[in-house]
Amino acid sequence: MTEIRNTWTRQEIAEIYNTPVLDLIYQAATIHREFHEVGEVQVCTLLSVKTGGCPEDCAYCPQAARYHTNVKVHKLLEVDEVLGKAREAKDSGSTRFCMGAAWREVRDNRDFDKVIDMVKGVNAMGLEVCCTLGMLTHEQATKLKDAGLYAYNHNLDTSEDFYGDIISTRTYNDRLETLENVRQAKISVCSGGIIGMGEKETDRIGMLHTLATLPEHPESVPVNALVPVEGTPLELQEKVSVWEMVRMIATARIIMPKAMVRLSAGRVRMNLEEQALCFLAGANSIFAGDKLLTTPNPGYVKDSEMFQVLQLKPRPSNKPVHA
Repeated sequence: MTEIRNTWTRQEIAEIYNTPVLDLIYQAATIHREFHEVGEVQVCTLLSVKTGGCPEDCAYCPQAARYHTNVKVHKLLEVDEVLGKAREAKDSGSTRFCMGAAWREVRDNRDFDKVIDMVKGVNAMGLEVCCTLGMLTHEQATKLKDAGLYAYNHNLDTSEDFYGDIISTRTYNDRLETLENVRQAKISVCSGGIIGMGEKETDRIGMLHTLATLPEHPESVPVNALVPVEGTPLELQEKVSVWEMVRMIATARIIMPKAMVRLSAGRVRMNLEEQALCFLAGANSIFAGDKLLTTPNPGYVKDSEMFQVLQLKPRPSNKPVHA
């Protein structure tokens, strides 16, 4: 039986990450089978409930107010509209519905009250409800939990060493503090990062090390490949290869065996065979729908074809369904 550990060293993680790739995939697939149903993939939907106009300067993000991108700013959606989208997502096979707002941090105001109502409504549908709203205090996390929030996404993005090259408007510690507030409120933690932003391999290993040595592993680890957007500082970054994604996914799977490893942004630039390699390496979750917040994503039709060809089955929700 593979032991769940929080004592990984950077050296150990580097050795796993640099294992010859076919052997790495085999090791990850073996551990995957120990903790998860083979061929079962959770389908999640991510909706931008408030888009653009963000005061932060994340170099990859088209929603930052300071960059000139094609993102149209819109204020917080109405509760009914969001619940309609959640119903559509459920009907299309999603078991997790995530709502993202381009905020630096949550403020205690009418917008937050609206989000609380959204959470209650989505929760009542029997979906795992997730939010990504920026930084969060312990009190706000508790309010979300009481409303029925199942998971909170707050990515580390990259290693602590490289972080300052990507974002200056908040610190790495701010991110870790939000994760701690989420954990204290007994909300499931979703935290991962993005590769292809100009970081070194040591930064990828550093980010995985931070996640794997938290007091408890995140239940969910999204692995994103940068999708460069015109108008952002990273618009000219080269596409990462599938082997870099495979190494990240396989290493995450080996060091955090119970986590859902989410093949997130960047799928739109991957063919079926490349995505199959990621599933083989331990990914067991995708985001469905035409967009990931503002980034293009394969549509439902393409995904359902992929599920048929690879004979994948959608994973049922972890959440008990309310009558």
